[in-house]
Amino acid sequence: MSINVGAQAPDFTLKDQNNQEVSLADFKGRKAVLLVFYPLAFTGTCQGELAEIRDNLPEYANEHVQVLTVSVDSVYSHKVWADREGYEFPLLADFWPHGEVARAYGVFHAQAGFANRGTFVIDKEGVVRYAHMQGPGEARDQKPWRETLSEIIS
Repeated sequence: MSINVGAQAPDFTLKDQNNQEVSLADFKGRKAVLLVFYPLAFTGTCQGELAEIRDNLPEYANEHVQVLTVSVDSVYSHKVWADREGYEFPLLADFWPHGEVARAYGVFHAQAGFANRGTFVIDKEGVVRYAHMQGPGEARDQKPWRETLSEIIS
């Protein structure tokens, strides 16, 4: 069960595909955050979802919003995948301790060893304003996140 709307988002610090540390706290008071957990790099559904973000990046990464994506893949896997697919947003490695951030958000799939498709919109004050989780084989509907983001930045 994922964390609930209205809860304070758990802070974290993870490394991105360029081996740079990124913390949720970096954006507190400055930007809302679209936090997207996905099972694994180089898989069809995940690639399609992140391509949708890439292709509409101005909606998700601008002066009001920062997109952060998270999986249990390593920094090195993320680097290759980001370069290959043109992902210019942070791909964060929840590699070790394995799945710790996904567990904190209640989206870790313990039997499979990776995150379910958890999506969270976190406002500037660090409060979860949208929370949804789907299993690994189910593609997400991105319309609800867009609506929530539109509501909190207007």
